[in-house]
Amino acid sequence: MPDVRLASPQGKWILLTTVLGSSMALLDSTVVNVALPRIGRDLDADLAALQWTVNAYMVTLAGLILLGGALGDRFGRRKVFVVGVVWFAVASLLCGVAPTAEVLIAARALQGVGGALLTPGSLALIQASFHPDDRGRAVGLWSGFGGIGAAVGPFVGGWLVDGPGWRWVFLLNVPLALLCVPVALRHVPESGDQRAHGRFDVLGAVLGAVALALVTYALIEAGQGGAVAAVSALAGVAAAVAFVVVERRRAEPMMPPDIFASRQFTAVNLVTLCVYAALGGFFFLAALQLQVVVGYSALAAGTALLPTTVLMLLLSARSGELADRIGPRVPLTVGPLLCAAGMLLMLRVGPGASYPADVLPALVVLGLGMVTLVAPLTATVLGSVDVARAGLASGINNAAARAAGLVAVAALPLLAGMGEEAYREPVAFDTAFGKAMVWCAGALVVGAVVAAAVVRRPPPGCKRPECLRQGGVAAPPLEGELVRKRLG
Repeated sequence: MPDVRLASPQGKWILLTTVLGSSMALLDSTVVNVALPRIGRDLDADLAALQWTVNAYMVTLAGLILLGGALGDRFGRRKVFVVGVVWFAVASLLCGVAPTAEVLIAARALQGVGGALLTPGSLALIQASFHPDDRGRAVGLWSGFGGIGAAVGPFVGGWLVDGPGWRWVFLLNVPLALLCVPVALRHVPESGDQRAHGRFDVLGAVLGAVALALVTYALIEAGQGGAVAAVSALAGVAAAVAFVVVERRRAEPMMPPDIFASRQFTAVNLVTLCVYAALGGFFFLAALQLQVVVGYSALAAGTALLPTTVLMLLLSARSGELADRIGPRVPLTVGPLLCAAGMLLMLRVGPGASYPADVLPALVVLGLGMVTLVAPLTATVLGSVDVARAGLASGINNAAARAAGLVAVAALPLLAGMGEEAYREPVAFDTAFGKAMVWCAGALVVGAVVAAAVVRRPPPGCKRPECLRQGGVAAPPLEGELVRKRLG
């Protein structure tokens, strides 16, 4: 049984280690969008390259995050966490010195691999190290500090872009890793799962990542037409079918198909896909809109987007308490509708827009919608399956959210009619941004309808969320021990 007390020096070092590790991934998910216009200008990159700058990271992270949790259980959570931090830092260094957009995209894909190793590991280390009486408080502090990191990320990113340059958005991870790794090796106890056995579902993980990559490539290239996009789309669908076949045939798959036999679990994941597709597309395009069309600096754009994350950090715990009392159906219906209203309010954000009158109201409404839905979403995911599978359900839901975000970043410019040079043409970008916001609002309305029609209160005695304060916008927080299946 874990026995480290939170008040002890070792407990404080463990908490620092996990916060530093998770903050690297959280910061990266929030600051890169702010740097995109400057990256495009410096590397002479078109819009497709900027899309891949975001999506190359998300493809490998979403495709491998379940495998990353399994590796930690088998080979040691501290060991895999440290490998992830080092991998992430080396990939960040490659991003920071990338001479071309192609090199940057490749380095971003490598970053996602590191993120898949360290993201589940940070929470797993807390769960495996702290005394049961202190674990809840430790998780609360970890999620709170992580939320603060997510909140200041866009501000720090904007300051770096306007100051020393966009490359420091990535290079910042290197000193964080240099601090994190020796502390982890010295103070964090090793832990693992003695029940781990069999082979890893590497084939399933690779097929999932390949399917996401091919579909994303097809969507990004579809605007140019030609046979390449069509072939990529067909290959992506084939890879997805192969993934399903492999998962159905394995004795212990990475993503057991029978978990979707729960109608509630399937419905909540559909809501997740709708919500995080809209949010992923919004935060990708909003940072560009504020800089390209409204004329903000990177620092101003990053600061402008802070209200959504701050509201989540301050109010998400109370939202979870309210959902416990009234059930998740109303919050999961009202929350997406509020988000949709916030995105429609963004239609007012164009040339000469006023921050207090135009930008801030939209972001406040959007933030309140996110506050309303994220905590109940996590609780409903955990409550829709057996307690023993709650961690696996959380991991699948987290991966689904990230996959939805990357598909949206690929698809929205196509749906909105953005050309390759759109981010260099304020008038054209403004027009396309308005169309994209309508698409995002539509996806959120679909999510609200699904929630209203299907979601019900979880049964008593189900697993409850441990991460009560939430600040990340890329995906719901991971909960519980991520995965126990070992892929025979």
